[in-house]
Amino acid sequence: MKVRKFVNGWSLSSLLLVIVIVVGGVVIAQKSGGGKEIEITLAPEREIAGQIFIGGQVNNPGYYPIFTGDSLKDIIQAAGGLKEGVDLDSVELTVFKAGEEEPPQKININRAEAWLLEALPGVGEVKAQAIIDYRTRNGYFRDINELKQVPGFGDFSFDEVKDFITVND
Repeated sequence: MKVRKFVNGWSLSSLLLVIVIVVGGVVIAQKSGGGKEIEITLAPEREIAGQIFIGGQVNNPGYYPIFTGDSLKDIIQAAGGLKEGVDLDSVELTVFKAGEEEPPQKININRAEAWLLEALPGVGEVKAQAIIDYRTRNGYFRDINELKQVPGFGDFSFDEVKDFITVND
C-alpha cells in the first residue's frame, strides 16, 4: 500500500509540473507574440541606363553606372563629390548609352604609383621609376608627349602607351 501512494504522489507531482510548464509557455508565447508582424521589403532593383565618365574636379574620377532616375547630384556623389572650393563648371561628364562601348580608363601619369605605371605595355620597374623621378624633379607633365623626355622613352615606347595614359583627372 505504501508503494502505491508513493507512485500516485510522484505521478500527481509530475502531472502538476507538466501543467505549470505548458501554461507558463502559453502565457509567455501570448505576451511575446502579441506585437505587430515584421514586414521586410527590399528596395526595387534600379535599371542601369548606361555609363558615365566623371572627371575634372571630383574626388574619385572614373566610370560609373547611371541608373534610371539619377540626378546630377546622385552622379556627382557617386564620384565622391566635388573637390573643396570648386563648382560644377570644373566637372567633366561623358555619357555612354547602355551597350555602347566606352574607351578604356586611362592612367594619369601625374598621379599613378609605380605598380600602376608598370601595368602599361612596355613599362617595367625601371621605366615606372623613371617617370616618377622625372615628375618629382620637373613637376607634373603638361602633355603626354612630354613623356618622351623621360630617360628610356623614345617614339616607340611612347607609341605603345599613348592610348592608355593621360595627364588630366
